[in-house]
Amino acid sequence: MKLLKFGGTSLANAKKFLCVADIIEKKAKSDQIAVVLSAPAKITNYLVTIIENDINNDEMLEKIDLAENIFIKLIKDIKKIEPCFLYKKTKEVIEKEFNKLKKIVNGIVLIKQCPESIQPIIISRGEILSVVIMKNILKSKSYDVTILNPVKNLLSTGSYLDSTVDIHESKNRIKKIKINQKNIILMAGFIAGNKKEELVVLGRNGSDYSAAVLACCLNANSCEIWTDVDGVFTSDPRIVSNACLLESISYQEAMELSYFGAKVLHPRTIEPIAHFQIPCIIKNTNNINSKGTLICQKNSSEENFLKGVTYLENIAMFTMSGSCLKDSGRIISRIFTVLSRERIKVILITQSSSENKINFCTLEKSIDVILLILKKEFLLEMKEGLLNHLNIVKNLSILSVIGSNIIYKNNIASKIFSSLGCSKINIIAIAQGSSEHTISIVIKKENILQAIKNVHNTLFIKKKIINAFLIGIGGVGKALLKQILKQKKFLDQKNIKIKFRIIANSQKLLFLKNPSNLNNWEDDFKISKEKFNLKILNKLLQRNYHENSVILDCTSDELLSKQYINFISHGFHVITSNKKANTDSLKYYNEIKNTALQKNKKFLYETNVGAGLPVISTLQNLLNTGDSLIRFKGVLSGSLSFIFGKLEEGISLSEATKEAKKLGFTEPNPSDDLSGIDVARKILILAREIGYKIELKDIEIESILPEKFKKYQNTEEFFLKLKELDLSFSNRINKARNLGNVLRFVGTIEKEGKCSVKIEEINKKNPLYKVKNGENALTFYTKYYQPIPLVLRGYGAGNDVTASGVFSDLLRIIL
Repeated sequence: MKLLKFGGTSLANAKKFLCVADIIEKKAKSDQIAVVLSAPAKITNYLVTIIENDINNDEMLEKIDLAENIFIKLIKDIKKIEPCFLYKKTKEVIEKEFNKLKKIVNGIVLIKQCPESIQPIIISRGEILSVVIMKNILKSKSYDVTILNPVKNLLSTGSYLDSTVDIHESKNRIKKIKINQKNIILMAGFIAGNKKEELVVLGRNGSDYSAAVLACCLNANSCEIWTDVDGVFTSDPRIVSNACLLESISYQEAMELSYFGAKVLHPRTIEPIAHFQIPCIIKNTNNINSKGTLICQKNSSEENFLKGVTYLENIAMFTMSGSCLKDSGRIISRIFTVLSRERIKVILITQSSSENKINFCTLEKSIDVILLILKKEFLLEMKEGLLNHLNIVKNLSILSVIGSNIIYKNNIASKIFSSLGCSKINIIAIAQGSSEHTISIVIKKENILQAIKNVHNTLFIKKKIINAFLIGIGGVGKALLKQILKQKKFLDQKNIKIKFRIIANSQKLLFLKNPSNLNNWEDDFKISKEKFNLKILNKLLQRNYHENSVILDCTSDELLSKQYINFISHGFHVITSNKKANTDSLKYYNEIKNTALQKNKKFLYETNVGAGLPVISTLQNLLNTGDSLIRFKGVLSGSLSFIFGKLEEGISLSEATKEAKKLGFTEPNPSDDLSGIDVARKILILAREIGYKIELKDIEIESILPEKFKKYQNTEEFFLKLKELDLSFSNRINKARNLGNVLRFVGTIEKEGKCSVKIEEINKKNPLYKVKNGENALTFYTKYYQPIPLVLRGYGAGNDVTASGVFSDLLRIIL
């Protein structure tokens, strides 16, 4: 015997009804089948509104007519697809059932109330009619069907709207029924009967519960719960996009997941199948070939002991304190006793004997009732000052991590706390040890969704995830995105995933719906209507924080560079090709460094000096190992390296500069290069890295450009005036050539911190002699590297090499 249960979403329309019939047919070929059916999707909720609203005859009858029309349309659609379907017979039953409802409604209107005993009759019509429809579909396919009446066969106790089945007595009743082994058994879910044989319903998730009960009563080999998801996931897939489907979980694990909020099965459903050890499989009617999730007795393997991250919302935490709590066991017993009388569930409890304090959590909706109960129960203790007034904290959530014997596993708790700490989420209370399979943490409700994502990724996802927020999509930004796309296979092999949350320029920004897919970002960016400014950016970053979040500044914007401390303070790493922050005042420079150190965040700027060359990291490695700088000399501008190389070939200064700009070697305004200020900024960055406390104004600069060139901000006007310098530079080049030398624009750092930037004549013995065509060359004379210096040489300008440097910094976040 195999028990199948189909939920409302599996019976939502004609096609789905017939799909369920097909599943029943296939299963019936190998075993006898019993089927429990819910009402079609939303029907029960719709019927509940009839009894919940103000009693009004016309309005109630109108709603019943609408509900009836839903069923009539449903069977009409079935008839269109399945011509042999017993349409007329089914329609007669539907009309008969709704005529009964109309008579009941008339009676309700007369007495101006809906008795509790009548309410189950109204709200259970959907399940009853589902069985009628399925019976006639199966009969039209020549199957014999036996319908079990749950009112007569499932004995229950409790209220009319929330009853519990006596499985032992129900099993005895069903044993007495002679059912042909070839027949398919059908039963309406959600329904049972009391001792008076009155119809009652089984409360929340009642259909699942009745399926579990019937499986026990029939001694079924298995119970299949068919729904609209593939099975049980490691977290809610609607919140955690990379949640994983679980192959199997134990009854206890399923109970814990369900108790702490997972939409698996209600604990009451799991109890009977666990007691009778009936394997239960969660399956998907929309994906029949999915294996689903098996719930069974056997515990998981040691390797896959973790099962899920789930949560409960709308939680309130009560705090009781006072000297009488020294005997905490007795107090806790009294709390549970008085609350259980009112059917109020205490979700978790923590206590501190040293502080004479007890915390316990319940649903917020119970606050008023709990206050009345506890004040009455502990009136004497409060009056005598042995118990302080109750403190209540609202708007909380409980995050729970479930796994087999989780409290005995090393590092799980520390990983959870570390993940929340990185997200700046405060923990209000912890419950570990009340169950061997659960660690529960109380946090503010506003943080729960982010906490779920971060904890899930920390515990379940082997991939190292970087969440990137890119600002600046000029040459460097675009090149960076292309490189990351190109390296996707490599990143996958290294278990690295880079998720771009936003991409922005100075005017607008793009939210990426699929952060891992960059294929269409340019097209999506063009149609984006989201405006960008720093105020909007800061709001977005505060709301969209993810673990390992990185601001990528690929601009030259000074205002943006002023935000770095703010970004780091809010938990972001900062990677920048923008030199403005590191060349700002020494005070601001130190503040960034100190903030990054305090917040344990990385501030990376490798591209500030040599584009893709590993200049900063090389210098840091030297200093970290005890080396010290004697002298530094370098060609630090790819644009000037290119320009001076072209001058040697006889090309004029103005034409060489134009060509450099066209190739992307220069800054947006070439005067930044020719003025020497860009090289001076790089020298300042290196000098500060070494430890010299200097400002930009302390660097001696020999500008290529006369002072009057500062006023020419227009590019066309600038190049027109630049021609005036062509002759003088040509003469200077020729003079150096006659001596066997070349001109280079060199940045220098002396041992005492004296820094300069100027044009120097270089002879053939100097490592800088052959540096041209956009190359950079840096010579470090140190305690370890002398008289032969450490030389770094390579392209120091261009979008691709700069983007490569940014990409390298990005990978340093997790490698």
